Amino acid sequence: METTENLTEEYKKLIEKKLDEFIPVKYPEKIWESMRYSVLAGGKRLRPIMTLEACRVLSGTYEQALPAACAIEMLHSQSLIHDDLPCMDNDDYRRGKPTNHKVFGESTAVLAGDALLSYAPQIILQKTPKTVSSQTLLRVIEEFVVAAGAEKLIAGQVVDIDSEGKQISKETLNFIHDNKTAALFKLSLRTGAILAGADEEKIQCLTRYAEKLGLAFQIMDDILDVTSTLEELGKTPGKDEKEGKVTYISFYGLEESKKQVSFLCKEACDILDNNNIDSKVLKSIAKSINERVNN
Repeated sequence: METTENLTEEYKKLIEKKLDEFIPVKYPEKIWESMRYSVLAGGKRLRPIMTLEACRVLSGTYEQALPAACAIEMLHSQSLIHDDLPCMDNDDYRRGKPTNHKVFGESTAVLAGDALLSYAPQIILQKTPKTVSSQTLLRVIEEFVVAAGAEKLIAGQVVDIDSEGKQISKETLNFIHDNKTAALFKLSLRTGAILAGADEEKIQCLTRYAEKLGLAFQIMDDILDVTSTLEELGKTPGKDEKEGKVTYISFYGLEESKKQVSFLCKEACDILDNNNIDSKVLKSIAKSINERVNN
């Protein structure tokens, strides 16, 4: 019987292989190399793993979700490239390496992000098996472009930038992170479920799980920003306070924030249990988030 760890590692290897395959180097080489630099820079591949696992748990197979999972990772990489730009969060490191604009220049980094944003849906359309219906494919594309656009990721980023150096409400803070962080978690799980042919009840259950997990992940990120080193974090620590950003730490304090992470991770796992979604992989993701800040 395949263990949770083995299955997660299998997913990760497949994702790495396909990302390398889906983004070749062609003319003009600079833009493709810039795209590859960020997409293939490593990381836990959490979002595409969630897509594959949601599809597997609800249909027994995950192959039909592999292109979409890779496309979501491209979208995630695009958001990081743009996040790190001098006009945004202005960071020199990502995943322990110099950020894209530090290696390729600011203009190429902007264009690499733009290229990934438009290239990712191409991968879904061109590489998803033909056994997936056009109606299902259209729904996946709609989920993708809505999550990537002005209603979700970009909305969160705009409000985040506008909030720097200001006192904001908890509602505004939750809006930022529901759109900057949880939106991609929701996209990942909903996409896997849709490609599995799941009913709306199961899709909504995974959406609720993603909301809890996304908030826990963001609080974890806020905690690690004040407790970790550059080597542990892979990006510059202490930037939130330096840039005058309101975080969950500034609202609730460190210890209460840790308690919230535990509570949210338990709620996420309870949603799976209460709706007969038997996924040790999804539970292990919640457990690892909790352990990272509470051990």
